[in-house]
Amino acid sequence: MDAEVRTDAGDLAEYGYKQELRRSLSAWSVFAIGFATISPVVGIYAVVQLGFMFSGASWIWAVVAAFVGQLLVACVYAELSSQFPVTGGVYQWVRRLAGPRQGWLVGWLYLASAVASLTTVAYLGAAWLYLLFSDAAMSPTAHVLLGVVFVAVALGINLLGVNPVKRFLDAGIIAEGVASIAVSLVLLVFARHNGFGLLFHTLGASTASGGSATAGFLTCLAVAGWAFLGFDATTQVAEETEQPRRSVPRALIRAYLFVAFTVLLTGMAVTLALAHPDQAVSGKIADPVFTAVTSGLGDWAEKPFILVVLVAFFACAISIQTYIGRAVYAFARDRQLPFSPTLATVGPRQIPWVSLVVTAVLAALGLLLGLNGNAAATLISFGSGGFYFIFLYVAVVALVARLTGRWQPSAGELNLGRTGLVVNVLAVLWLMFESVNVAWPRTELAPVGGSWIQVWAVVLVFSALFVIGLGYVVVAKPHTKLAPAAAPAAETMETV
Repeated sequence: MDAEVRTDAGDLAEYGYKQELRRSLSAWSVFAIGFATISPVVGIYAVVQLGFMFSGASWIWAVVAAFVGQLLVACVYAELSSQFPVTGGVYQWVRRLAGPRQGWLVGWLYLASAVASLTTVAYLGAAWLYLLFSDAAMSPTAHVLLGVVFVAVALGINLLGVNPVKRFLDAGIIAEGVASIAVSLVLLVFARHNGFGLLFHTLGASTASGGSATAGFLTCLAVAGWAFLGFDATTQVAEETEQPRRSVPRALIRAYLFVAFTVLLTGMAVTLALAHPDQAVSGKIADPVFTAVTSGLGDWAEKPFILVVLVAFFACAISIQTYIGRAVYAFARDRQLPFSPTLATVGPRQIPWVSLVVTAVLAALGLLLGLNGNAAATLISFGSGGFYFIFLYVAVVALVARLTGRWQPSAGELNLGRTGLVVNVLAVLWLMFESVNVAWPRTELAPVGGSWIQVWAVVLVFSALFVIGLGYVVVAKPHTKLAPAAAPAAETMETV
């Protein structure tokens, strides 16, 4: 073990960094972080209701399409993470392949999207926390306050150190298995009310999209993209992982595939177990998953199921908080943010505690959007849109670097050989399509009675963030503040 630690630390030193974080994560622990962040439970609950609304029982095929597209992206990310086993993920990759200025921009947008994802998970999880104690309608204020509880718990566990995080994420995986795989199998075997042919019917859902089944499917696909976000969380803990060139990319792919299997199994089981799936389309059934489980297993399963789902939501929030803190730390360590020395502080537990606290506060402030009715669709749309733009940015940079010879994936322990170029091209094409699809202004995804600002939220917010980031680059020139050791001469070459 000591030899491995020295080798990993020496590998890190080649990138200009010293070992500050505790390198104690095994391949299993990295898998757990990836699994909990993507989270099949969180993913399925975020998309199933909207999926039924826009595509009926055929919503599951939008999830299949999103899975295939995102698998291409995951493969590109796996190659990059094997090449660059450094905390910071997309920021580090783009900085080293396209230059410090572009690295700063993509890192800035990534941080904003990551904070939005924590806000979204806390907002969605708050509804389940409330349901544990009351069946009455929840007020917007109570929703926001319970969301803050989610953020506070995630922060508290992260501040305890890496080992408590590992233990809770292990519990989260068990909860995911019980709530998703086991329950789904029971529903399919003992509580199935419909044949598999139902999965090819919209059940009249096209009326929500002006009578167009295609428009409904595209809307469903935009929402389904949320179910396959977060696999890059594994790359943010590279400096805390043993043998990261091998462990991180493998954990990334395994977590992604396991989550995808679970999401598809759960989605199919729930759809086929509903006695009246048309009521999920009309909105009479507000929560198809909960209805399918309680009607299939009996009322006795209601509270235990809620508890299991809550554990999964908390695990997801904890994992997101973990990787956001590391992303900010990596940014601040390179003196790329205001108050960088403070944000890069590593405490006695060898965790970036200041970054963790700051990102938790920002995520909690984002919950204030929930005071304006149901903000779930808007939050999901922005969170998905932000990440898909970043996916596209990274995939294009990787493709250009391949074609110009600036990146040789063969240097990593995981590479796809010649197939990697084909996968990269297909990933770019998929992301170009899905980025536009997610950002497309749709009144049906805005809160009821929402303003045009909420309809255009993804485009407006992301554009504003890009302009702010670009302005900061021009005025503050953070790319010039990189420590000499962290900015090898080869990185000063800009592609723009």
